Amino acid sequence: MVTDAPLIELREIRKQYGGNGDAPAVEVLHGLSLKIHAGEFVAIVGASGSGKSTLMHLLGCLDRPSSGSYLFSGRDVATLDSDELAWLRREAFGFVFQGYHLIATESARENVEVPAIYAGMPEDERAARASALLTRLGLSDKLDNRPSQLSGGQQQRVSIARALMNGGRIILADEPTGALDSKSGAEVMALLNELADAGHTIILITHDRDVADQARRVIEIRDGEIVGDSGVSAIKQALPAPDMTQAGRDAGASFWDDLREAARTAWRGMRMNRTRTGLTLLGIVIGVASVIVMLAVGEGAKQRVIDEMGSLGTTIMYLGSGHPSNGGPPGRLTIEDLDAVAALPEIGHVMPIIGDPVTVRRGNVDRQVYAFASAYVMPLVHRWRVGKGRFFTPEEDEQLAPVVVIGHKAWKNFFPDGSDPLGKQILIVDAPFEVIGVMAERGADSGSQDYDEMVFIPYNSGRMRVYDARAEPDYTVVEAASEELVGKAEAAMKKLLIERRGRDDFRIGNAAAKLQAAAQTSNAMKMMLGLIAAVSLIVGGIGVMNVMLMTVRERTREIGIRMATGARERDILRQFLTEAVLVSVVGGVIGVASGLFIGAALLFWNVAVIFSLSAIIGAFACAVATGLIFGYMPAKKAAGLDPVIALASE
Repeated sequence: MVTDAPLIELREIRKQYGGNGDAPAVEVLHGLSLKIHAGEFVAIVGASGSGKSTLMHLLGCLDRPSSGSYLFSGRDVATLDSDELAWLRREAFGFVFQGYHLIATESARENVEVPAIYAGMPEDERAARASALLTRLGLSDKLDNRPSQLSGGQQQRVSIARALMNGGRIILADEPTGALDSKSGAEVMALLNELADAGHTIILITHDRDVADQARRVIEIRDGEIVGDSGVSAIKQALPAPDMTQAGRDAGASFWDDLREAARTAWRGMRMNRTRTGLTLLGIVIGVASVIVMLAVGEGAKQRVIDEMGSLGTTIMYLGSGHPSNGGPPGRLTIEDLDAVAALPEIGHVMPIIGDPVTVRRGNVDRQVYAFASAYVMPLVHRWRVGKGRFFTPEEDEQLAPVVVIGHKAWKNFFPDGSDPLGKQILIVDAPFEVIGVMAERGADSGSQDYDEMVFIPYNSGRMRVYDARAEPDYTVVEAASEELVGKAEAAMKKLLIERRGRDDFRIGNAAAKLQAAAQTSNAMKMMLGLIAAVSLIVGGIGVMNVMLMTVRERTREIGIRMATGARERDILRQFLTEAVLVSVVGGVIGVASGLFIGAALLFWNVAVIFSLSAIIGAFACAVATGLIFGYMPAKKAAGLDPVIALASE
């Protein structure tokens, strides 16, 4: 029985090419009208150039007419957007091409699975269905063979299996026997007749009258017009048409399935083009490794500068009495003032100091030596370790203990025989002091006395035993709680002392500012090294873009095949974008490993290197971002290809 409502109805369809710019307009179809019912086996026959292939592209929703109406199951196809057209190709149509149009890098089973991927069929289910279809078509021993390993007839059967993967309610076969020998052609026609008996709607495009006569309805087309139609024959059964109310509503390929498929395809492509892949990866690897190594070297150099400056005090300020800015007698800072400063949250340590060259004797050695009377925190504030013995304690300072720590050169001067000075006594002015430690060798600041020649005594011991009960320190070393708080500490100290004293009769020298400027210079150098390295990463990204553009050009037909089997534009975009990112991820991983290896080699050669986790993560993230940014344009180009033009490419 033939129902009144046709499955496919064409009304006055016209298709025109050209007409833009200097290209002349050429009309291929001239007001063509046609009805095809579900379950029919129709052959559209005509000579080359008659418009039959153009008609097939319009029927399969691969192309749109210039004018006229195409109704599918009563729905005007012109009202469908690109996602809805992709849904219709997935759910309704299965394409069988003369040139087979199989993806060369995929196995027979994987080629058959392609439509199901975009329909969102679970991986295990689609693998089982693809295997069952190929087994049904006599290819159970060819599941893992690639197209180049199959004969023409076998490739066409794979193409038919692919057309049936999502149900294949309508099989559009374009010259399915054109490239086959007579035996293989007969097998394909027998298979199409079996599908017609099972209720599939078969639309066969051919130029061969003998092939067309094996169909149950023959439509002849000439010069873009129908010139003959044998009429609708009896239909045994028909598969139900897809529910057009669901057009575009399904999710299609899931994100993770699409991502996994794209990654698998990309990885296979990378393996098959090892040389090109290696050269592409090289740019990313060099970029990532350069960023990691240069930032590590820069951080190592900065830390070395900070360590070397640390002994000078990157957080140190000097506080002393002075004349008020508006005139008047000089001020005198008291111990209470210093205690108040020490209580500020921005301040780490307050260390009053008295120091002058005095006579120091041991035996027959008599020298003028700078006696440095300070608090017990001196090694901590000046980042200066004790090389031998120990430094004095707070209790020894409070008890006026006569103990002394001598500089490295002072040890050599007063103990020329190199004997152990610990427990021995020296005279500072006229007071005996017991040597309890020797400072590590340090050297002299520019224009200053050599620190290694000094002797260090507790502040109170020095004030009372050496410096005649001096009331106030010569100056006070004030250490900020951290490098970041130096400026705030100075401001808070000024505010506090003015409030306490009522005038600015003090002076603050910020030694840390100069040292921090040097550290900032080191930061600038590190940033410059990082930017230089980032340039190589950008160059690598441009390489990724060039390779992806080449890949799109090489795989244009594959893109057309995927679109014909139901891929949406975003599926194609996601696939090629994933491939670009995968290249960058692999390059990033190798780059990180290479950077760490080079850094380890530099450490072995005693180069100051400090790896930064943030730099490593940042370099890797930049590599991935490079893939996204530079891969987007090629992926967008791939997604925007015309399916008909893509399928016709070589």
